Amino acid sequence: MTVSLEQLRRCHVAVDLGAARTRVYVKGAGLVVDEPSVAAVNTKTGALIAVGEFAERMTGRTPGYIRVVRPVSGGTVVDIEMARRMLSQLLDDKLRRALRRKPRLRAAVCTPHDADPLAQRAATETLVGLGARRVELVDTLIAAAVGCGLPVEQPEATMIMVCGAATTQVAVLSMGSIVTAERMAVGGDAIDHAILQHLRHQHELVLPSQSVRPLQLALSGNGLTSHGPESTEIHGRDVATGLARSVQVQTAAVRDAIHTPLTAVLDGIGKVLRNCPPDLVADLADRGIMMVGGSALLPGLDTMLRSATGMPVAIAERPDVCAILGLGALLEGKVAPMHLDPLAQ
Repeated sequence: MTVSLEQLRRCHVAVDLGAARTRVYVKGAGLVVDEPSVAAVNTKTGALIAVGEFAERMTGRTPGYIRVVRPVSGGTVVDIEMARRMLSQLLDDKLRRALRRKPRLRAAVCTPHDADPLAQRAATETLVGLGARRVELVDTLIAAAVGCGLPVEQPEATMIMVCGAATTQVAVLSMGSIVTAERMAVGGDAIDHAILQHLRHQHELVLPSQSVRPLQLALSGNGLTSHGPESTEIHGRDVATGLARSVQVQTAAVRDAIHTPLTAVLDGIGKVLRNCPPDLVADLADRGIMMVGGSALLPGLDTMLRSATGMPVAIAERPDVCAILGLGALLEGKVAPMHLDPLAQ
């Protein structure tokens, strides 16, 4: 952990700036914001038109002078000013006034594992722009492990996989620290892109930008296994004519299309296990992998990992909000460190 528990208990607000969604936890109030990390801007005036859910619905449906932007990419803030404006609008007026009244506002923010100094500074300056006097950085892997109830402070191995929109992070934790970890630039967006490319090349069909996730959910609970439906009907636009068209897509072909990006995830898991001490690997054989993150809900992904690794795989109860809930638990002081008393002489 990059910061002590005592410093985190002094924080008033926690923020998880994700590539897909932004979440804000306020001490004593709980989770107050859970919205897409999207903003719509009028390019003529520079005015902010919409943020969150409404801005996401505007994607692909706006005139030329309105631009829909995502100030966070790959878990890293790429546009500090836009991220600050978006975050400010996501907080309601009452909450903004309450935070401004705190003379020394402290904030905590999740950062991806091995985030470079520029990424850490961008996240810090985003919250400083909202009035935070001090910003604490917490590794997303630690926060997510706390949020899903893993005993991270104990001297036993726990393995967590954070499946985000742009990246997937895998780590082995023990005694409150990361033993070994890997971050792969493959996430839910890469799987979406693989499906879109398959439909374009094999069926000459273009899908609306917001239709990919419903397609994944249409694959049912066993979507990535042979027990799912054989085919599903997809509506889109013909590449040649531009007219609306429907096709029957074989789910086996979709499984093959998304297998390539998922191979990178399996390679990352293998690398983490190879770099892990043997005693901890023995613990993992019984406990297995805990999946968190919005992309962990991809139908059949846990089944595929279970068959590929031979280890137990479980999905957290609320995988999409584990990181922010874990950060909130650290703020509320619900996690106690393990005290190691010196041996009496």
